[in-house]
Amino acid sequence: MSAPASQSVVDGLVETSVDLSQSPYYSHDMAPTTRTERRWGMRDIAVLWISMSACIPTYMLASSLIDGGMDWRQAVLTVFLGNVIVLIPMVLNAHAGTKYGIPFPVYCRSSFGILGANVPALLRALVACGWFGIQTWIGGEAIYTLLKEFFPAWGELPLLFADVSDPQSKGLGINGAQLTCFLAFWLVNMFVIYKGIESIRLLLNVKAPLLIVLGLALLAWAYDAAGGFGEMLTRPSQFAEGGVKAGKFWGFFVLALTGNVSFWATLALNIPDFSRYARSQRDQVLGQAIGLPTTMGLYSFIGVAVTSAATVIYKNLPADQAKKLWDPVFLLSLFENRAVLIVAMVSLAIATLATNIAANVVSPANDFAHLWPRKISFRIGGFITGVIGIFIQPWHLVANGDVYIGKWLVGYSLLLGAVGGVLIADYVALRRMQLDLAGLYRKNGPYWYVNGINPLALASLLLGMSLCVPGFMAQLGYIWLAGDLNAPQGAETWPSIWGDLYSYAWFTSFGAAFVSYLALMLTFGRKFRR
Repeated sequence: MSAPASQSVVDGLVETSVDLSQSPYYSHDMAPTTRTERRWGMRDIAVLWISMSACIPTYMLASSLIDGGMDWRQAVLTVFLGNVIVLIPMVLNAHAGTKYGIPFPVYCRSSFGILGANVPALLRALVACGWFGIQTWIGGEAIYTLLKEFFPAWGELPLLFADVSDPQSKGLGINGAQLTCFLAFWLVNMFVIYKGIESIRLLLNVKAPLLIVLGLALLAWAYDAAGGFGEMLTRPSQFAEGGVKAGKFWGFFVLALTGNVSFWATLALNIPDFSRYARSQRDQVLGQAIGLPTTMGLYSFIGVAVTSAATVIYKNLPADQAKKLWDPVFLLSLFENRAVLIVAMVSLAIATLATNIAANVVSPANDFAHLWPRKISFRIGGFITGVIGIFIQPWHLVANGDVYIGKWLVGYSLLLGAVGGVLIADYVALRRMQLDLAGLYRKNGPYWYVNGINPLALASLLLGMSLCVPGFMAQLGYIWLAGDLNAPQGAETWPSIWGDLYSYAWFTSFGAAFVSYLALMLTFGRKFRR
């Protein structure tokens, strides 16, 4: 595919001479960046990733894997390896953003069609809404934990909508004070969205050193208070010979690795929303390689080491509370020094706010804006994200490691893996990284396909996702797989292969979508491509 005469290329960065402003599929938020607007260097992109990776969910990742049976080396290595793997599609998708200056929804137009691009954009947006809710919940919990020190009665409040006559009733799962703090932190997020995208840079510059310093301070405190890092760093893997889970390592490792790939599978898709501001491909590649895997590995190790020492320091805690020591908000709540608690919780809230806005608002705001570019702005898209984030009830998603990894992280990866398979098959394998920039905004142009939709891309997307759906249903308890010891007596079971496919959810859906899209486009694509 040769480059259209209407676009120029300087130092690998493309601009078009066509006036796109009259297109119904154009808006200020969807417009390609000019070469002069692409000012982010390698350092800026590395700082972006350090800022986003140094967050509370990263801190909790490896600890949750240890809770599942790994030793600390296996856990941290799994986190690092997962992020090295996801770096590959991250860099490939970022290439389009840097070269053409386009955001993620516009990037999707070349494969899914100008209107069909709304499908992957909405799938990505809904996952981001879940993450927005999780991060907002973490920030709200930090506020609640802090204020509970001054209002102890808050900890004794009944759960909202729980049946008082039924001791097992959980109702909403949180009390009124927790909900109030959650909504208060939500309002702060909405205010930042209202102020606009430029406020994000300031937050990230403050947040990056703040949370890293807090993590290192926790590490130093834990080592000093426990007289070392505790037994977690010497505890053998439960999968070792003679362990309670001997012989089951690879099954858990695959699920854990998939979960860690899935952790940033969201950004692996919408990375063009950020890379469109990069000065060069070298800057975006090196910036991401330096900032992502290293920070994820380091910060997850801090989480493991602090949690390990905390089990020694607070060895007399009741069992139900001891399980929460991997949550830094809960751990900090045990501190008796109020000044330290105030500084720590305020730092957590600011850091969580910065990560939330950058990682979980920029993309869905653009995705929702793409539905109706002329009417839905970035700001309105951000408000839509916030509302959905409330209704997801995110406190249930981080309730325990099994839900967090097995159902949430791996569950949504079956959606995003399939989207990524189609995008990379189209941009890298089929089009050899060559696009018609003006055509991405033009009706009846090269990416219009059938009434604005590429049915072959949607078919590949559905195929990729469908291979993982039975395994996901089994995770939720709606069906049973052969060999499941928890299956009721006489229950109808599905073949265990569906569980294996789900364990590899991101890889399964990505591979199936990638291969099927290429096969369909090479066989039938001439009918739709111009």
